[in-house]
Amino acid sequence: MLTSRFLLTALAASTLFAGMSPLAAEPYRLGVRDKLSIRVVEWRAVEGEFRDWAGVAGDYSVDAAGNIYLPFVGEVAATGKTTTEIAKTIGETLQQKFALPDRPDAAVQVAEYRPFFIDGDVKSPGEYPYAPELTVLKAVSVAGGMRRSSDSGSRPEKDLITARGNFDVASDQSVRLLVQRARLDAEMANKTEFEAPEEVRKNPNLPAIMADERALLDTRRKKLEVGLKSLADLKVVLENQVSSLEEKIKSQTRQVELAREELKSVGGLQQKGLVANTRVLSSEQSVAEMEGKILDYEMAILQARQSISEADKDASDLQNTRNSDVATERQEVQRALSEAVMKTGTQRQLIVEAADFASLAATEGESSLPPLRYTLTRTVDGKTTKLDADENTPVLPGDVLKVVQPLPPVAIQ
Repeated sequence: MLTSRFLLTALAASTLFAGMSPLAAEPYRLGVRDKLSIRVVEWRAVEGEFRDWAGVAGDYSVDAAGNIYLPFVGEVAATGKTTTEIAKTIGETLQQKFALPDRPDAAVQVAEYRPFFIDGDVKSPGEYPYAPELTVLKAVSVAGGMRRSSDSGSRPEKDLITARGNFDVASDQSVRLLVQRARLDAEMANKTEFEAPEEVRKNPNLPAIMADERALLDTRRKKLEVGLKSLADLKVVLENQVSSLEEKIKSQTRQVELAREELKSVGGLQQKGLVANTRVLSSEQSVAEMEGKILDYEMAILQARQSISEADKDASDLQNTRNSDVATERQEVQRALSEAVMKTGTQRQLIVEAADFASLAATEGESSLPPLRYTLTRTVDGKTTKLDADENTPVLPGDVLKVVQPLPPVAIQ
């Protein structure tokens, strides 16, 4: 009991601290690509113990639409909410859905903050994992510091090649995920074929990707068909067995009727003293054995019909399991696709920045360069704003930090 009470206290405490922002100034508001760790427990007063909702517990990512999806709870809007609000929504939904006397306690923590982005005149622009208490100066350090024109390892040409390579990888991943999603949609609709999505039909790698996905669609379809056919064949065998047993019952019933008539005739002769008592006993025993066989046949029919019902249930379970697996896989593909699209956009912007930096490589010296300029692009409640920053300005998850080294003024001759 003490352990259970301690668990509830710990969950409540974790929910409280998880709701604080990385800067501990105000509750942290969730956004796309934040990853949450969720656990739910319920106090059962009758049993005097806690129940762990293991089916709900796990790690969940906020998808591109700003939602998370939990078993038994469904879709929960997460963007702009705190972890405390998410925990309350989960508990209230479970309480209403299952008519629970008390609201289950949900512990929601940010397992991994959405990344921040840095571009401009740093050595390694790109996407980086967020860490609490991050400032502009720390972010620049994470990105390798300032890019120097004398550093051959950070030439604008190299940065451009790297950005283009990352862009190509993210683009290829997006194409593969789009085709995979189309294949899963075909599976959910029980189709044997599917077409490539319109937006990727000009991709040169499409034929090979389509061939792989079509082969997978065919393999999984055949696997399901084999399982269903096996159960259907079993039903046919069992139904034939029932028909055979019913015919045997009819034949056996006829034999019982004939045996009873013979027993009646023998009984009349026995009363007249024309046959011995043993003959009567033998006839009665024969009738009893034949009636016993009828009961055995009827029991075998009941067992066969039960097996038929089980085969129907197994076929339904096989189809439902397959549908559930396909739906889960599609949800994961959609999440990965959203991430790939965002990475593609980031790399496209980095390509532009790398090309723009070429002019900075011709500066006469770094000591005479003007002070650095820092700009934070931040989205709050769907509104994007740009903020001027300095080295001590806090950087939040999802921020885009741009570092610019202005060119020195050109002297007029």
